Amino acid sequence: THSHTHTLHTDEAKSEGGGSAPHISVGGIHTVAAHCEGILRCLGEDPTREGLLKTPMRYATAMEFLTSGYRQDLQELLNGAVFNEPSCKEMVIVRDIDIFSMCEHHLLPFMGKCDIGYIPNGKVLGLSKLARIADMFARRLQLQERLGMQIAQAVNEAVQPRGVGVVIRATHMCMSMRGVSKPGAYTVTSSVLGIFKTDPKTRAEFMSLVGGGGRHDSAF
Repeated sequence: THSHTHTLHTDEAKSEGGGSAPHISVGGIHTVAAHCEGILRCLGEDPTREGLLKTPMRYATAMEFLTSGYRQDLQELLNGAVFNEPSCKEMVIVRDIDIFSMCEHHLLPFMGKCDIGYIPNGKVLGLSKLARIADMFARRLQLQERLGMQIAQAVNEAVQPRGVGVVIRATHMCMSMRGVSKPGAYTVTSSVLGIFKTDPKTRAEFMSLVGGGGRHDSAF
């Protein structure tokens, strides 16, 4: 196994700064706001009252940000932060990346932590880019199962490593606020590629280093 592992927590990984989220058109914002106003009326509310007067536009701009991942490109996000390091052969992990996404089934949030690990194959990725990749795919209408695989595939595309592993632990508001109403429940998913998938020892090492998916620190 690859015992000399570099592990980083996300506060450090995100410290390099970042770019602004892409925007949708002004016309698109106004269309979303108009539909929101219609929904409020259908629910029996008065969108002209003081508390709701600016809500449709607030909702539209919030949704613009929460879905900004659709308008991001992986290569632009990486911005050249891929480096040739043929001597680096040990597992690299960034743990505890905060993720906030929207369940595509109910348009309600899910939130939690994401761990990303990979074994370099001649190239390494700037550590903050792992967190940015997670954000790019989280800021879409999502399924947690798909989110993890999209992150893994993006890391694989970026540096062609020997393998990639992603673990997500998240609380879903569609389970907490409605339906079965179980606020204490959280969902754990793992997505693996390359040697993480084919070699049980490598996968076991990764799962051990990220806590095996069993750390109950994902909610909020």
